[in-house]
This record gives sequence, structure tokens and C-alpha cells, in this order.
Amino acid sequence: MTNKKQQFALREKKILQTAEQLLLESGEGDLTLDALAQHLDLAKGTLYKHFVSKDELLLRILIEYEQRLFAMNAVDDGVSAGVARMVLQQLRLPQRAMLFNHMEERLAGTASGLNKLFGELYRVRRERMKRLAYLAERYLAEQNSSMTTRDYLSHIWAVGQGGAGLLNSSFYQRYLGSRNTLKYALVLHMLHLPKLYPQDGNAQAQALENQAFDEELARIPELADLPESG
Repeated sequence: MTNKKQQFALREKKILQTAEQLLLESGEGDLTLDALAQHLDLAKGTLYKHFVSKDELLLRILIEYEQRLFAMNAVDDGVSAGVARMVLQQLRLPQRAMLFNHMEERLAGTASGLNKLFGELYRVRRERMKRLAYLAERYLAEQNSSMTTRDYLSHIWAVGQGGAGLLNSSFYQRYLGSRNTLKYALVLHMLHLPKLYPQDGNAQAQALENQAFDEELARIPELADLPESG
């Protein structure tokens, strides 16, 4: 990589980091390119050398976030640690988890001309989902549980999303007590849940359901499957 390309890549990384920081500081995901350029001491036109629109910038932030989640889930330190990490990913920074979910929903419904970037987002997410399914299935087997992978992951996501909503609510925070205590309780709940569903002799049905879930994960849209827009 030439020095000029390195400088371009470093500047782009700085733009993405700063934009994410400003989004989180706003609390509502409110970001203008004018404010971003001013914060970075760049001409607004320089931003357009990296991103054709604000929507592209936001989607690139989501892709980088998904890549960070994938890297965290790829850590091989035991399946119980992997399950705990799944829950904590939503709870550690609840404002970001909630904001980015809403941001993706808005972009998916209104943005145009971003099929390639959405394809990249889905590609990374598909690989992360496969890793999560692997960890969940291994943990359920260790616990000799009859829960299916789909049901267990659904519980983890529901608790993570719901917990993030509570932790991000200024109203409920007044009644929650210690935030760390709540996070710890939710992680323990997810680790203990499989034990409430001991094997009932119907392992074949569980295996078939897990296989069907794996096949559905493989069908998460590829770039070529995405409809053209705008």
C-alpha cells in the first residue's frame, strides 16, 4: 500500500470512529456531515471522497460494528464464556445496541443504492450467526438439554435486547439498582436456562430442528439475492 493510500485509509478509519462517537454522544443518533467535518477539521467535500452519502457512512459504521462483534464471538475460550459474551454484547453498551438496531431498520427501509454494502453487512452477520449457533449447540449438549439451538438463541437475544432497553431507559434506571448486578443476573439466567429443559428422549426431533435452523442460517441473503433499489 502506497503512502497516499495509507493516509486515505487512516483518514477513513478516523472519520468512521469519530462519526460513531458523535452518534453515541447525541443520544438520538443525530449526525450531520457538517458537524462531522467541523469536528474533524476537514472540508465537507473531503468526506464525500470517502462516502457518497450520509447513509453510506452510517451503513459502514454498522458493518464495522458487526465485524467487531464477529471478532469477539470468534474468541475460543470455552462455550460457556461464549454464551456469556453473547448476552453481554447487548448489555455492555446498551445505548449503542439500541441505536444501531434502529439505525439499521431505518436504512433498510429508506436508503437506496446501498445493495453492495447491505450484502457485506449480511455476509459478516451470516458468519457470526453460524458461530453463535455453534456455541449455543455445543453448550446445550454440555448441559444435556433438550432445548433447540433456535430457541436458546432466541432467549439470549430477547434477554439481551430487553436488558439493553432497561439499561438505556432513564426512567427504569431509577429502580434497577446496580447495573452490574442486573447484567450478572441476566448472564447467569441464560447459563442456567438449559438445565430447566433436560433431555426427554426425543433427541432426534431436536437434531432435526437444529439442522433446519442451520439451513436457514445458510440462506441469509447473499448480495446477489438482494433486490435492486433506487
